[in-house]
Amino acid sequence: MFLPFFENLREAGIPVSLREYLTFLEAVKAGLVTYDIEGFYYLARTAMVKDERHIDRFDRAFSHSFKGLEDLPLGDVLEAVDIPPDWLEKLAEKHLSAEERAEIESLGGFDKLMETLKERLKEQEARHQGGNKWIGTAGTSPFGAYGYNPEGVRIGQNESRHKSAVKVWDKREFKNLDGDVELGTRNIKVALKRLRRWARDGAHDELDLDGTIRATAEHGYLDVKTRPERRNAVKVLLFLDIGGSMDPHIKMVEELFSAAKSEFKHFEHFYFHNCLYEGVWKDNARRWDQQTPTWEVLRTYGADYKCIFVGDASMSPYEVAYPGGANEHWNAESGQVWLERTREHWSNNVWINPVPEKYWGYTHSIGMIQEIFENRMHPMTLDGITAAMRELL
Repeated sequence: MFLPFFENLREAGIPVSLREYLTFLEAVKAGLVTYDIEGFYYLARTAMVKDERHIDRFDRAFSHSFKGLEDLPLGDVLEAVDIPPDWLEKLAEKHLSAEERAEIESLGGFDKLMETLKERLKEQEARHQGGNKWIGTAGTSPFGAYGYNPEGVRIGQNESRHKSAVKVWDKREFKNLDGDVELGTRNIKVALKRLRRWARDGAHDELDLDGTIRATAEHGYLDVKTRPERRNAVKVLLFLDIGGSMDPHIKMVEELFSAAKSEFKHFEHFYFHNCLYEGVWKDNARRWDQQTPTWEVLRTYGADYKCIFVGDASMSPYEVAYPGGANEHWNAESGQVWLERTREHWSNNVWINPVPEKYWGYTHSIGMIQEIFENRMHPMTLDGITAAMRELL
């Protein structure tokens, strides 16, 4: 029954293995999601999707595999899947109020409801619209779409209108998530989690279960052992372009900043405008009178930090290549010199660009920054952030 679903997943480019498919079948056989189509979706996704980038492909394959009931004789569908007699009763307990369950008895109970449906399918030979008996649309028959009946089965309708259908056969409301979409806060956190190096330091405040069992067995009495909590030991230094052409990207960069602060224990950030020069700052309101010399940042943070630049790299080429090229002050040394110094000090470095990659070739300064960073520039998408995190490792 589920082999076409498995084949659709493979055709959609999801690397699902036979072992994962068998795991899914075992879970279905165990009855984990009986009478719950949404639970069935999540069970299938959990068993057969191992990478967040494939969730959107899975949704499309899932929809393709289980849609189309509105185009098939429903009687054949019911016979093919062998729906148990208590399907509607189970569903009613979950979705219908006591008043609605009482009202549905007007047809003589759930068994009578399904029997009536099958009988009318046999009698009906063409599409029907309106009325109160045939299966169709815009009527009051219990079977169809875009009409009203308190005890209906919705078929061929993409949304609920009266919230009274007994079973929504073809409803699908799953949010797209793919590797080339721009990031949201959740996606950013998923991508940043790839940059991890676990270490145990600090106070011994976590139970060491394995150590406790071993020590108890060796000593003959309960010997409780503790250990430091495991934390992400990666150190991140974030340089953020602010103002000007970056204004349209504020929301996206804010989400990246928020996700990075919550994800890394050792995290520092500084702002710059367009290109890195002799000074950076932490407070944009005091950017002129409370700047931190870039040399001081280079001396303060060790070479073990992962250095991430975030900016659109869109500026006059003079701002990168020449002394005095900065558009707000006189810079004694070019931006290229300062960027090369930071790359030499923090060898693990990347530039993340919120401008879609397909537009990079139209801005000369983006090409210049790419050359300085030896093509270690990545777009601010799920695939781009993932590639950047791999490069930093």
